[in-house]
Amino acid sequence: METKAKYVPGLEGVIAAETSISFLDVEKEQIIIQGYDLIELSKRKDYAEIVHLLLEGELPTAAEKAKLEEILKDYYDVPSNVMDVLRLLPEQTHPMDGMRTGLSVLAGFDEAIEDRTLPANKKRAYQLLGQLPTITVNSHRIINGQESVYPLQDLSYSANFLYMITGEKPSELEVEIFDRLLLLYSEHEMPNSTFAARVIASTNSDIYGALTGAIASLKGNLHGGANEAVMYMLNEVKTVSEFEELLLKKLQKKEKIMGFGHRVYMKKMDPRALITKEALRQLCEKDGDYLLLEMCEAGEKVMEKEKGLYPNLDYYAAPVYWKLGIPIPLYTPIFFSARTAGLAAHVIEQHENNRLFRPRVNYTGARHV
Repeated sequence: METKAKYVPGLEGVIAAETSISFLDVEKEQIIIQGYDLIELSKRKDYAEIVHLLLEGELPTAAEKAKLEEILKDYYDVPSNVMDVLRLLPEQTHPMDGMRTGLSVLAGFDEAIEDRTLPANKKRAYQLLGQLPTITVNSHRIINGQESVYPLQDLSYSANFLYMITGEKPSELEVEIFDRLLLLYSEHEMPNSTFAARVIASTNSDIYGALTGAIASLKGNLHGGANEAVMYMLNEVKTVSEFEELLLKKLQKKEKIMGFGHRVYMKKMDPRALITKEALRQLCEKDGDYLLLEMCEAGEKVMEKEKGLYPNLDYYAAPVYWKLGIPIPLYTPIFFSARTAGLAAHVIEQHENNRLFRPRVNYTGARHV
């Protein structure tokens, strides 16, 4: 007799995979990445070092880090055909859809696409990390009728990414803060997009297909799209009191407030949000305009009092992006570009020790036979 499995909505609390890549230790308020605490790493390491940690399993030496930066620069070039395809997209196309399209087109240029070996997958991971910032930025620029922009070889990875977005060479503080955001978004255990990537990879699909599925997952405002929603909400008002009133009205209407709550951090503030809150403070000190910080802090108090909810990473990341001069439609594509390191690590791990995901259902429909 078949045993009926317990149904768990949203798979909450269900263990779906074994991994050595990352773990969220909520009780200790730690995000463990290959044995290290990501929050502590964010205080002394940069994004390139986390990329090496995720893909190679250890923090790089100075020489290894320099080599990694050169490898990424070697992969900056994107086939012109990819840009040609992006130019065919309608004006209303969201950059996430542009990025998804560009990533799919890249697959056609991989002559060894059926090779799932570890060296081949690692090479693809570094190649995608080099190419995706160019695709990310230009999907937005082309859709908006702007000229394409390309990387500069004399800038670091993060500085170059920010330069392509704004068209201006960023300051040291801006690079430091943008790099920290990439680092904080780099990996986060098993959110929906990572699960989607692993499910696709478990069919022995290639890394392009797995990451394309992850983009589709991340686009939703219950996942990556929340950072955009936060900034649009902040821009609805002009004062702290108006923002407080806006939140209270939304709560009265039982509307979901983006940027608050998390399926894992339910009783505490997302530790990554504390880092981005401080980054916002630094940018406010730089330009002397504290309004966004004051609005966010007021909103934080309202949500804690009214709903017992705390900020997640997206809540403070959104105004940080805004202060850096980044267009709102690029917030989620940047999230995905940063997360490519973690996603690639998960796809590689899945391919190295694979079992096809094939869950069952509890049937609730009629039965006439």
